[in-house]
Amino acid sequence: MRHKVPYEPTGVTGAVLTPRDAGWKYLGFETRRAAPGETLSGSTDGVELCLVVLAGDATISAAGETRTFKGRAGVFAGLPHALYLPPGQEWRLRADSAVEVALATAPAEGRLRPRFITPDDVEVEIRGGHNVTRQISHVIDPGGAEKLLCVEVYTPSGNWSSYPPHKHDVQAPPDEVDLEEVYHYRFQPRDGWALQRLYTDDRSLDEVVRAEDGDTVLVRQGYHPVVTAPGYDCYYLNFLAGDTPSWVARDEPQLAWVRGNWEGAAKRLRLPLGNAARRGATDGGAE
Repeated sequence: MRHKVPYEPTGVTGAVLTPRDAGWKYLGFETRRAAPGETLSGSTDGVELCLVVLAGDATISAAGETRTFKGRAGVFAGLPHALYLPPGQEWRLRADSAVEVALATAPAEGRLRPRFITPDDVEVEIRGGHNVTRQISHVIDPGGAEKLLCVEVYTPSGNWSSYPPHKHDVQAPPDEVDLEEVYHYRFQPRDGWALQRLYTDDRSLDEVVRAEDGDTVLVRQGYHPVVTAPGYDCYYLNFLAGDTPSWVARDEPQLAWVRGNWEGAAKRLRLPLGNAARRGATDGGAE
């Protein structure tokens, strides 16, 4: 089963994922690009939409309103502008500079109003600690859409993220809810990469995916922690969808203790060890 959609670096569309492609019920995802002066457009027929501007300046028209804004130069250059639309709406984006956007859809009834989301609307949270520190930028939280959730996550060089490993593939509120999820990756510098492990309790799924700039990883079930290579900062855009969108999840039982003990157990390894202090540190060697 395919777990990764590779990035297409040329053309208007960078990645396309339908619910049928993914083998799940709700979540659709794609990225699109436009050169200055070009337009992107679409409609929400039976679905709700969240559009996140990854980069660029644009004018967006939707639901009888038009907004012109100066966007970020790239995902590492600031917080996003975004758009939420319920079913039955049309949207149009004119690129005032080179623009790239990410879009997610899910079936919806139309209970919520359209809204533009500015960087001032995005709540920022620092989560974890030690080498598990990362930033969560909240674009759509529970209650902000009928089935969708959206965050941007920034993981510094060499750090872990989505940790302790957690899962959300069983509908058992209030402890866990069933959510489909994508991770859309970018790196700084762009030739970076991260490793994402996908595994279940019984290890019927136990794989490691190498994610590179622009790749999209599908999380259908199981735990899904991430670690980024030292020297490379990692960004990923999470879209999730389910009947009861919520941030509750089940931690991997053997690793749940790490939450709140980010620097490790009391007797963890500390360097230098033994005679290493007398020999000094070097940058050489394969190990």
